[in-house]
Parts: sequence; C-alpha cells; structure tokens
Amino acid sequence: MAACSFFFDAEPLVEPAMPAQDACALCSKQLARDSDVFMYRGDTPFCTEDCRNHQMRLDARHAARAAARRQKHFSSATTVSGRGHRESREVPVAS
Repeated sequence: MAACSFFFDAEPLVEPAMPAQDACALCSKQLARDSDVFMYRGDTPFCTEDCRNHQMRLDARHAARAAARRQKHFSSATTVSGRGHRESREVPVAS
C-alpha cells in the first residue's frame, strides 16, 4: 500500500514540539513579521510587553497559590501532641 504524498505536503517544517509563533500567547493577536516579539520562558511569544508582563503576573499568582496549597498541606500533616511536642506524619510528595 503506497502512502499518498498529499498527507505530507501540509506538515510544518519546524520541530513538532515548538509552539506556533505567529500569534500572541495571551491575546492571540497575530504577530507581524516587521514588529517586535516579546518572548517569555524561551519560546512563548507575546505581542507587547504588557501582554508578557500580564502573563508573568498570572504565572506568579499561580505559583504563589500552589505554594500556599503545599504549605497548607504540609502544616496540616504536622500536629501537636498532648504534651506540647510536635509530631510529624508522612506526607506524600509529588514529583
């Protein structure tokens, strides 16, 4: 059985793991070839510094919430015994 060549004509010539860099990752505005592109985390394009900074603030907020959840989970795993000593129990660690 022979493969049809038209299936392969539409495949991109870039690596499949690379995200498309023709639109802003936050607002989806098309990126013009003759304008500046603001990158974040190496390969994520943004149309303006404002969009990039907004994404950075969102990521920071998400990281802070995740850290607070981890801290809350950790502190709930530590209890105080009747004699005032702290006792720890094992806490599963996600890797």
